[in-house]
Amino acid sequence: MPAITLPDGSVRSFEGAVTGTTIAEAIGPGLARAALVAVVNGAELDMSREITEDSAVKFITRKDEAALELIRHDAAHLMAEAVQSLYPGTQVTIGPSIENGFYYDFHRNEPFTPEDLPAIEAKMRELVARAEKFTREEWDRDVAIKFFEDKGERFKAELIRDLPGSEKITIYRQGEWLDLCRGPHLRSTADIGTAFKLQKTAGAYWRGNAKNPMLSRIYGTAWRDQKELDAYLLQQEEAERRDHRKIGREMDLFHIQEEAVGSIFWHPKGWKLYRTVESYIRRKQEANGYEEVRTPQLVDRKLWEKSGHWDKYRKNMFIAEVVEEESTLALKPMNCPCHVQIFKQGLRSYRQLPIRMAEFGACHRYEPSGALHGIMRVRAFTQDDAHIFCTEDQIVGEVVKFVALLDEVYKDFGFESFTVKFSDRPEERAGADADWDRAEEALKGACEAAGLPYTLNPGEGAFYGPKLEFVLRDAIGRDWQCGTMQVDYVLPERLDAEYVTSESSRARPVMLHRAIVGSFERFLGILIEQYAGRFPLWLAPTQVVVATIVSDADDYAGEVAAALQAAGLAVELDVTNQKIQAKIRDHSLHHVPNILVVGRKEAEERKVALRRLGGAAQEILGLDEAVALLKGEAIPPDLRK
Repeated sequence: MPAITLPDGSVRSFEGAVTGTTIAEAIGPGLARAALVAVVNGAELDMSREITEDSAVKFITRKDEAALELIRHDAAHLMAEAVQSLYPGTQVTIGPSIENGFYYDFHRNEPFTPEDLPAIEAKMRELVARAEKFTREEWDRDVAIKFFEDKGERFKAELIRDLPGSEKITIYRQGEWLDLCRGPHLRSTADIGTAFKLQKTAGAYWRGNAKNPMLSRIYGTAWRDQKELDAYLLQQEEAERRDHRKIGREMDLFHIQEEAVGSIFWHPKGWKLYRTVESYIRRKQEANGYEEVRTPQLVDRKLWEKSGHWDKYRKNMFIAEVVEEESTLALKPMNCPCHVQIFKQGLRSYRQLPIRMAEFGACHRYEPSGALHGIMRVRAFTQDDAHIFCTEDQIVGEVVKFVALLDEVYKDFGFESFTVKFSDRPEERAGADADWDRAEEALKGACEAAGLPYTLNPGEGAFYGPKLEFVLRDAIGRDWQCGTMQVDYVLPERLDAEYVTSESSRARPVMLHRAIVGSFERFLGILIEQYAGRFPLWLAPTQVVVATIVSDADDYAGEVAAALQAAGLAVELDVTNQKIQAKIRDHSLHHVPNILVVGRKEAEERKVALRRLGGAAQEILGLDEAVALLKGEAIPPDLRK
């Protein structure tokens, strides 16, 4: 007679084994209709699964955020059934839920195309209307393998063979169709609803290995209701309009090509934007007591082995073998071990701490080509990396100062707020548990001292220490993890860093790893999309265009451009023979924030007509007045204060 403890603390007893459905019905008809999955002692179970012992039980309903993953999981199964119904002979492989949606990989002679999606989607809606129940079955491993092999489903048979011997083989049916799955599932296909849409097709290698067969992947998105789906699709449309790759081409900022996969060719305007951001960060760091350093790109594997990075990151490192020296060098994937080497040069005193060491460190990490995405996900990137070497007593103060600096920087770039995730110790880690206890407590204490709320991100810390992850939300509601702060007792120990204490003994410093924007490339991509290319004047790669109405004004236009340039503004001169409206349209498409129009009248009166990006009106100003106005507006925010 299991005793069931409910979320409100009440306890209900039942005769014999009980299911989630029975419990929900006993509580009330409303819950019986709404409950999608039972959470039993923290584990999600189908509503039809039996509960035979005393348990804590709660339910997931459609209003709960957790319902999204369940809906997306079931939508993947729904799509697989629809595909096999419409395209007999297609093999199903793997189909998980992912952020904002789901996908399924299929094997067939011809890959799916976007033109196939409407028919598949229509079939899915038909299957939802049938309200087929999901039922769970446990099968013998050999029976399951033979079943799928006899059906010609060799990929599914391979998956079963590779499962641990101790794992139960569970099959879920939805009507006559079935699939290998751990579950749980909703009650029936009707619970999925119709707030889904198939979005695109792609190729994917079986199990991510290029030596394996190429599969055809279909991506979809699924939500709890049509309102959520419509909002997401609208966001996707806006994201497409703001795509940094598209805007990068329009503004002539950068390009990427096959001969340098994962690396960026920065054009003059893009490099101007890059240097503006870098100069701003450099000024902020110098004002906050950081000293800038530069460390080698190629470092012998011995250092990476000693630091522990070789074991953790070897597969992501680019390697250079030096035959005559019989050595193996690696392009650095991060800067931390190199900064410890600078710290170790000479004897350090406690009086020198904290030492704040910053580097715009160029790093290289191997990313699979399929994971690369414009300048957001690359193989060659630069970090606004810094490491603070301090005593244990200084951790809280340094973290509080860093949070204040990070807040200033984000606000200056137009992000008014951020959220924080606290990532604690991972299963695979280095260092003693006692050191992890100290590091985590110090970081929590710093959050409290800084008035910094956070959500726990269990097990996602670095192998050497816990970390705070700072997440920005952009103009269309997407989240981007940029800044980090990590407390590290491990690397100073492994790399033998020490300082002289006030008692003349030797001690290990604590190493704080921190970044504000993280990867410059990725942050610039975020900025491009945040502003849709319409940067505030201090960031704009071209701040002003001087455009002539008639050729008689060319000489005066040159004077205007020279005056603006002398004032420190990034200026372009347009004296082409196009009509002025065509010039304005062209430069507006390139997101130039200000156009100064000059004709005969402006030349005679030494004035300009100022047109702002996105505005139809123009303002007539004297040349000196216009230069002073734009110069003032172009001052970076840190220099205005």
